[in-house]
Parts: sequence; structure tokens; C-alpha cells
Amino acid sequence: MGLRAEGKDGVPAGLLPTGLRAPVLVLNRSFVPIRITTARMAFELLYQDRARAVGPDYELYDFADWMNRGPLEGHERIGTSRGGIDVPRVVLLSSYNRIPSTGLRLSRRNLFLRDDYTCQYCGIAPGVRDLNIDHVVPRCRGGAATWENLVTSCKACNYRKGRHLPEECGMFPAKKPVRPRWTASVQLRGAARAFREWAPYLESMGLGSTVRKAG
Repeated sequence: MGLRAEGKDGVPAGLLPTGLRAPVLVLNRSFVPIRITTARMAFELLYQDRARAVGPDYELYDFADWMNRGPLEGHERIGTSRGGIDVPRVVLLSSYNRIPSTGLRLSRRNLFLRDDYTCQYCGIAPGVRDLNIDHVVPRCRGGAATWENLVTSCKACNYRKGRHLPEECGMFPAKKPVRPRWTASVQLRGAARAFREWAPYLESMGLGSTVRKAG
């Protein structure tokens, strides 16, 4: 199945910021959000009959039916050898009915996501460029680079704390650092876009406000 992205005016894929990389919300068989994938992967799931596209009125479509449905307003459209097909905003897995419980990989980005891009010492959210990672127990005092010993800090607090233990300088993290479990809500915080079609599934997770009204 050859795919090429087209914008609303037939703009080539290379000029689109999303195209086949557009985010698609994935639901398990019980309509519970479990992850965000790319349009390319969503099309593979549909083509392999492992998922159904979810329409605006919660109707389900297999690959052929979705392709024959016709254009939807505001959706990106992908060109194939068989004609055009809209990028679905939501897909439902046909058989998978679990919720992933794997841990997130420890990385700078995931640590910032866990701490909501907020300094755990002063409570400000200055932006990524002014954030740093602080060892609660400094490395020079035996502290390890683990989820339980790393927190997000602004550069000023990171410098002020230096090599001190929290009790030595009176600087304690606002919340105890823990190893997070993977959830769709954590992943969504880092997503570049969210759509109004996601709202019914995300509001139950307390994330409805992150969905763009314009879709």
C-alpha cells in the first residue's frame, strides 16, 4: 500500500509538518486510550485488519469502508494507488483489550514530562531552555541517576542547591520523585497536537482541556 500525504490544496508531503507522522489516538477494544501512534502505523493497523477507524459518530470502519467513506472536513488526506483516504483521528484495536503497564524509559524529555516541565524546588515553569535535571542526592555524595533521585529544576535552583543534600540547604522536591508507569496521559502531554475527536476519550482522564477546540 503506497501512501503519500496531501494537504487540503494537494501540497506535497515534504511541505507538511505532519502528514504520515500525524498523531492518531489508539483505543483498546473497550474504548480506553492506550497510546498515541502515527498516521502511518494507524494505516498499517487498518490495512492488516487489526484495527478499525472510529468515525465522528463513533461508527467503526475497516480499511475499505474508511477509504470509500469520502473526505471529512478538516482531515488530512493521503494519496494511495487506489485513491485518496483521510487520516483517521482515532482507531480502535480489534482484539487487544489490556492497558500497558510498562515503565517509561528514563530520559530528559520523560523526566520533564513526569514533572510537568516545572521546577520541583521553586514551582516555576520557565520553558525547556531554562530547565535542568537535579540529583536530589548529589552524585558526589553517592546519588544515582535514577527516577527516584532525579527531579526537574530551573537552572537557578540547580545552581543554588549545588552539592548540598536537601536537609543541608532546605531545598526539598515538591513531590517525591518516583518511577512513572506508562499511561496515555503522560504521552499526550508531549504530543504536538490534539484533536476534538479525542475529547470524549480523554475527558475521563482529566485531559479534555488539552484538546484543541478547532480540531
